[in-house]
This record gives sequence, structure tokens and C-alpha cells, in this order.
Amino acid sequence: MELRQLRYFVKTAETLSFSDAARVLNLAQSTLSQQIRQLEDELNVQLFERSSHSMNLTECGRELLPLAIRTLHDAETCRDRINDLQKILTGTLNIGVTYSFSPILTETLMSFMKQYPHVRMNIYYKPMAELMEMLTNRTVDFVLAFRPTVRNEEIESHVLFDNHLAVIVKDSHSLASRERISLTELEKFDMALPTKGLQARNALDQYLSRSMVKLNIRIELNEVNILLELIKKSNLITILAEATIYNATGVKAIPIEMPSNEMDGCVHMLKNAYRKRSSLAFIKLLKDSIAVRERVLDF
Repeated sequence: MELRQLRYFVKTAETLSFSDAARVLNLAQSTLSQQIRQLEDELNVQLFERSSHSMNLTECGRELLPLAIRTLHDAETCRDRINDLQKILTGTLNIGVTYSFSPILTETLMSFMKQYPHVRMNIYYKPMAELMEMLTNRTVDFVLAFRPTVRNEEIESHVLFDNHLAVIVKDSHSLASRERISLTELEKFDMALPTKGLQARNALDQYLSRSMVKLNIRIELNEVNILLELIKKSNLITILAEATIYNATGVKAIPIEMPSNEMDGCVHMLKNAYRKRSSLAFIKLLKDSIAVRERVLDF
């Protein structure tokens, strides 16, 4: 049994399609089928039920899948440990980032790429729930996001900086001169909000569910950059984490008078998992970055 065969099996199990798996793995479909057949012959079991219209895992296939995933993760950890013992920062660093967290990341990305040119980086921008699933599946090494409203016992969260929800308006908006504002005062304004499921929206909805405030939501978007552009070019207002507009021009953040308004910026990692030296190096650079230090000093 070879790691390559296990990798092919896992990808085929994820896609339940030889053609899709072969495309992702950059293999000929015939090569993939042959490797899966060799694995089945060695184990003396059938791993997939095949028909002209569908493919499914057999009972043996379902039993093998988590074991194969664990074996591949252990092999990757072994390689990372050896690289780290040699004090050679190489390999791949996979980082998950929520959309709202991205503005403070650019400085650290540039510094890391300059200091560690032999490390390949994969950055995944997705909603919080998807990133946490990727973290538990070890698809990413760590996640940069605000503290989740629901705790996951498998994940530990380390606070990088304090942050809060804020009303975001364009510089020329009638509210732009305000120092603070209550949610009740926002009922008469048209709102453009992040889509349900994004962190700022989750935190806002959690509070609204316990209050009598009724916001006039005209539009919802799952792309923060487009949302901010819409705010700049209209009288719509939105509610986001204050850090979301770091280095942004044409908009202003107004603190909200609201209890439980914290949106702590965190790095999320699996408990009891091996930490790559490249992960630790990146996180140290992020903690020392101007973007994070300014956020810490602001509150």
C-alpha cells in the first residue's frame, strides 16, 4: 500500500467520480482507476460500488476513508517535523481567512514572502463555518477570523486584538460626524448588510434576536469589498467589524452603543496538533505588524 494510492482513494471518495478526481489530481482517468484497482486487490476488498450512473463507497470503503485521511495527515506531519528539525522553512503553508479579516493581512503576507521565499502559501477566503470545517479536516494550518459565537472543543482561539461592531458610512453621510450611535437610531436608514453566516452578521443577528430593533435591510452581500464600494457610492449604511475598514478610504466607522459588542480578532488552531515552524513564524509577524498593533492600541 502506497501513500499515493491512499491519496487517490481519498480524492475519489470525496468526489465520487473518477473523472472529477483525475482532473483534480492532474492524472489520466485510466491511471487513477488502475491505482484504485491495485489498492483494492492488495486489500482484497471492493472500495467502490460502480454503475453506469453513479459511484458510492462500499462498507469497506467507508471504513477505510477516515483511516486513510489520518495516515496522510500523519505523513504530512512527519515531513513537516523533519523540515523543522533541519531548520529549513520550506513546504506549504495553508491559511484560512474570513473576508472581514483580510484588510489587516496584506502587510504580513508581504513580509513573510520576503523573509521565507521557499514557503509556498495557499490563502483561502471563506465564511467562518467553512474555514472551521477546513481546520478540523486539516486542510488549513490555522484560521484568521473573529471569535466565533459558538465554541468548538477541538479548536483553541488566541486573541490577537480587541475589536467591535461599528456602523460604516461614507464620509459625507449625515451620520459621519457622530461619535457613537444606537441601533434604535438606525431604524430609519436603509441598510446594506453582510449575508447571514458571515461573522459580523451573526453577531448582529444574535443581538437583534433579543431586542425590539427592526432594521430596514435593503440588500445583503457576501462580498465585503463590494459591500464597502456600495456604501461609498450611496446613502446606505452597513454594520461590520471596525477592523474591516483598516486602510480603507471614503468611509468612517461609528461605534455602536450595544452590549456584547466584542469582535475579538483571533488565530484559531487545532488543539494538540503539530505547529509548523512556518505557521509560528507567520503568526509572530502578524502580531508584530502595524495593522494588529494599531488595532490593539485603539481599544
